[in-house]
Amino acid sequence: MAKLAHNDLKKVEKLSQKEKQEESLEKQLWKAADKLRKNIDAAEYKHVVLGLVFLKYISDSFEELHNKLKSGEGEYVGADPEDKDEYKAENVFFVPPAARWNYLLSNAKLPNIGKIVDEAMDVVEKDNPSLKGVLPKVYARDNLDSKALGGLIDLIGNIALGDAKARSADVLGHVFEYFLGEFALAEGKQGGQFYTPKSVVELLVKMLEPCKGRVFDPCCGSGGMFVQSEKFVKEHQGKINDISIYGQESNQTTWRLAKMNLAIRGIDSSQVKWNNEGSFLNDAHKDLKADFIIANPPFNVSDWSGDLLRNDGRWKYGTPPEGNANYAWIQHFLYHLSPTGTAGFVLAKGSLTSNTSNEGEIRKALIEANLVDAIVNLPAKLFLNTQIPASIWFMKRGKTTKDILFIDARNMGHLINRRTKELSHEDTNHIAKVYHDWKSGNSEYEDIKGFCKSASLDEVKELNYVLTPGRYVGLEEVDDEFDFKERFTSLQAELKEQIKEEQILNQRINDNLAKVVIDE
Repeated sequence: MAKLAHNDLKKVEKLSQKEKQEESLEKQLWKAADKLRKNIDAAEYKHVVLGLVFLKYISDSFEELHNKLKSGEGEYVGADPEDKDEYKAENVFFVPPAARWNYLLSNAKLPNIGKIVDEAMDVVEKDNPSLKGVLPKVYARDNLDSKALGGLIDLIGNIALGDAKARSADVLGHVFEYFLGEFALAEGKQGGQFYTPKSVVELLVKMLEPCKGRVFDPCCGSGGMFVQSEKFVKEHQGKINDISIYGQESNQTTWRLAKMNLAIRGIDSSQVKWNNEGSFLNDAHKDLKADFIIANPPFNVSDWSGDLLRNDGRWKYGTPPEGNANYAWIQHFLYHLSPTGTAGFVLAKGSLTSNTSNEGEIRKALIEANLVDAIVNLPAKLFLNTQIPASIWFMKRGKTTKDILFIDARNMGHLINRRTKELSHEDTNHIAKVYHDWKSGNSEYEDIKGFCKSASLDEVKELNYVLTPGRYVGLEEVDDEFDFKERFTSLQAELKEQIKEEQILNQRINDNLAKVVIDE
């Protein structure tokens, strides 16, 4: 029996190693980091982990340049490796000795490691004005066990060890992005306040194609829209410097995440602003006219200070109701759109049909002004913080046709857990292709019953300016030749075959176990 137990243990270890190899680095790190969480809420713990990932990134970047300056070869002859201006010139954060990763690693086992990390964050901010007020100082708190923190430093210290800046930024950027998503899932409803699901952002970016110009998100959360835009530019061999980023966020904690998320990707975040009044009351980019607007504003917000903004110049198409900010957001986006700009944003599905408190009249005015380009109906369960059905609006200035494209994607996507769905890359590619084929007048575009329809202004008028895709695309065509009885019989046979195979497999396992016991 001892031999059996030993063999079983070896099998388990082999299986565990195989599973680890098959798992991505991000997943392995998340599982390990989550084990160290103990009694800390995910909402608090995310700042602990993400702050360390960020510090590891800037330390890696610093060390690479520091070594070049120290060698004093080529263009670095006579350079001082401790001169902050040398780092500023190459867009690298200067990391003082007390914040360098090797220093933290050498002190990771000390009981006061929390205080050491807080001080490290403090000195980094002092030497890098662009990070002022951004980095978390939460490491010396009583509820964070010093041994767990030391374990976390060891764990993150193994990411991209010895890699060059580009590789380090890429690996650490992926880790940061993955952790943001996992923390959002762990927080559930609260997580949706700082995180838009990656597949929704991916769809928006693929449809908007922000390759060149000014990209604006006036409710930018943790900056995922900007990160995805940067990925899109790189994947299409564009120059990242061809786009400039503008953003605003009213939650300071979320704004800090955005600043770190962008810095770890090397994206200039100097125009990503925070004020606690928000975009309606204190517009941080009053004069901006953006080429692309990409956003996921909070749905159906009632306390948006509409009573203070009754005569605001942004309400060109009608005054939005005080009890719902949806049409205030739409007109805020339009106000900031350049003469040929395009906006893509997520809104509650109710905004497509609502006729209360002037919303129907505003929607009619927007349609008559030829500003609505396309509407996409999204599947349920995509969002972490709400079960409210959602849709994506695409609005464009300078449209050449008066048609509107309707896409009903409610049946797309797959479950990643009992409560949450996501769109696959194939889903987002398919939806984006349909949109671009339609937009460019490509002969490949055709209306598909139950999925997409290009509707004329007259057709929209006939339906009283309602923009729900299902009203236009109709019901999916059903194969008349489908034989239910035949399909049911086939499924029954498949199930019986699977049960039979499982019984045979179980019998073999039992026989082998019995043989091992007899041998013992």
